[in-house]
Amino acid sequence: MKQKNKKTQSPRAVGSGAKRSKKEQALKVLSVLKRLYPNPHHYLRFNNPFELLVATILSAQCTDDKVNAVTAELFKKYKSCKDIVGEPIELIENAIRPTGFYHNKARAVKGACEVIVERFGGRVPDTIEELVTLPGIARKSANAILQHAFSKVEGIVVDTHVIRVSNRLGWTESKNPLQIERDLMELFHKKEWKWLPFYLKSHGRRVCKAPNPRCDECEVSVLCPSAVIGPSGNEKNRKKRN
Repeated sequence: MKQKNKKTQSPRAVGSGAKRSKKEQALKVLSVLKRLYPNPHHYLRFNNPFELLVATILSAQCTDDKVNAVTAELFKKYKSCKDIVGEPIELIENAIRPTGFYHNKARAVKGACEVIVERFGGRVPDTIEELVTLPGIARKSANAILQHAFSKVEGIVVDTHVIRVSNRLGWTESKNPLQIERDLMELFHKKEWKWLPFYLKSHGRRVCKAPNPRCDECEVSVLCPSAVIGPSGNEKNRKKRN
């Protein structure tokens, strides 16, 4: 029975991407993803660094669409960090409640704005070292704010989609965001760092899903060492991906 399965299995199922050099494979995958998702953009809507800071804090454990719906109303009332600092925490909680974990997020938003007003004159800082001192802002969020609010690219934003897709593609063997960032920075030229997360996130949302990636529909499956095509392509047969 095993021999029969081996004969009928698609050649793409063996992971032909593993035979190429990692950098060559990575560049080919990126080229395909750029064609599939031709209009890179930030999924969160914002008009200035303050708005991106707040939206980024609210995005934890929440969909981008939900955050955008909440901030569309939120930013009609709050225009700056000073507006947040002067507001009772209960009102902030009520305004952001739909994003979930609103007690913690309200404290983080207000705390970050207080630090910005007290230490940075009300202006969102534009260095990673300063951004990570703000409540609710870790390296991933700091990278996103720097890149999209200040056009400063010093690293790669690593979210759950980037972790999952980059592991499946064989670009890293780590689950640690900082190590994954290092691995991707070594693999890609700096000019690709800003929008690489967009391509991986877009593909992760539409095709390379968790827990059931659509390998049969994936246009990079021939380059992916983890791809399983055909009847065997279910999660039980993807032990490598776990």
